[in-house]
Amino acid sequence: MFSWVALRPVVVVEQTMKASNYLNITADQLHPYMAFVFPTGNGIFQQDNAPCQKARIVLEWFEEHTDEFHLMSWPPNSPDLNPMEHIWDVMEQQLRAQTPPCPNISTLRDRCLDI
Repeated sequence: MFSWVALRPVVVVEQTMKASNYLNITADQLHPYMAFVFPTGNGIFQQDNAPCQKARIVLEWFEEHTDEFHLMSWPPNSPDLNPMEHIWDVMEQQLRAQTPPCPNISTLRDRCLDI
C-alpha cells in the first residue's frame, strides 16, 4: 500500500490469493493504515478488480467501512491507469538487471523486498 502521505511495508503472500486471504490482509493491514493516514474518513482506496477483490465478502466488508474510507469504483482492464502497475514494472526491470538470476523463490522474495 502507498499514498501521498505514507508507504506501508510489503505484505508477502505465500499462498493463493483467495477472497478470505485478501479480506484478512484488508482488515489487518489496510484498515489501520487508512485510519492512520486519513483519520477524518476522507481516504479513497483503489484496487484493480482481481477476482478476490470483487468477492461478495470483500465488497460487504468495504460497505461496512464506508464511513471510514471509500472504495474507488474501478473500470475493468485498465492497468495503464493503476499506479501499482508502474511500481511492478520498475521492480521487474530491476530484477531482470540483476545477475545471477534468482535461483529460487526465497531469493526472489528477498530481492523484491530489497527493491
